[in-house]
Parts: sequence; structure tokens; C-alpha cells
Amino acid sequence: MKRLLIVDDEAPVLHALRRLLQRHFKTQLGVELCTDPLYALQRLHEARFDVIISDYRMPSLDGVTLLVRARELDPRAVRMMLSAAADFGTVLDAVNRAEVFRYIPKPWHEPQLLADLHAALAFDPCAIPSPADLERRRLEALEPGITQVEWGPNGEVLMPGYLSTRPSEL
Repeated sequence: MKRLLIVDDEAPVLHALRRLLQRHFKTQLGVELCTDPLYALQRLHEARFDVIISDYRMPSLDGVTLLVRARELDPRAVRMMLSAAADFGTVLDAVNRAEVFRYIPKPWHEPQLLADLHAALAFDPCAIPSPADLERRRLEALEPGITQVEWGPNGEVLMPGYLSTRPSEL
């Protein structure tokens, strides 16, 4: 079972999210709620969560700082920001410092929030391709087969389907 931690200093927001998630995920998702970001940080030291959703503006610790610390504790946890603050600086700060997967505006649009959560649960941050893998994919898209070279015993490139004729065999 996947585990989700939701952090927001407004209890009604947490309860609304819990009701929504219970309707759509039933027993497939363990949901833990925290109104105190410092307690949430303590929980992150004690348990592993697959997804963490945090509000941006909270009294004792802002959501970006919480998510940065969550990333330090477990880089595999997918981090999402939930906030009524929709200014560009807030979003940019969340993306740059906490590497958030999605930014969810308040009030949320239910189908979009559920789609974002499904994507977060399916996302594997460890499966992000390396720069070499990205370059290999780019080259393959340009010239299919270019990255799949067969090498001969003496370091020569073998070309399948091409008959080599030695001068002595002519």
C-alpha cells in the first residue's frame, strides 16, 4: 500500500482532502494528515511516505522548507505543493528549491488533483534518465538503429545483412 502525507495548518482542508481520497482510493492508499509542519517533519524521520503534499503558507515552517527537508531525508518521496498563493515567485521557489512534482492551487479542481495524485503515485524519481540516456534516445529518434552497433572480435563494426568480400575472395 502506498503512503501519503498531507500537511496543512487548516484542519478543514485536511478533512476535505481525506474525504475526497477515501472516495477515490478506498483502501489502496494510506493517508496521514498533519496540521503542524514540525510534527510532519518528525513523522518523516520516523516513517517513509511515497507522496508528500504540503501547503505553502504555514505558521511555524513554510511548505517549501518542509519539502526541501523531506527531499534530503528521502529523495524518492514525490513532493507536491498545495497553495492559495499563485504568484510566480512562490511556484518558482517550490520548483527550484524543493523540486516539486506538481503545484496544486487552492481551491483545487477535483479531477485535476486526482490525476496529479495518480501521476505522483506512479512516478519513480529514480527512473529519471541520465543525460547519456537522453542523448541515446535523441540519436535513435534521428537515425533508428544508430546506437545499436555490433562489434567484431578485433574492434571492427559489424554490419548485419552486409556481406563482406575480401579482396582475396574476388
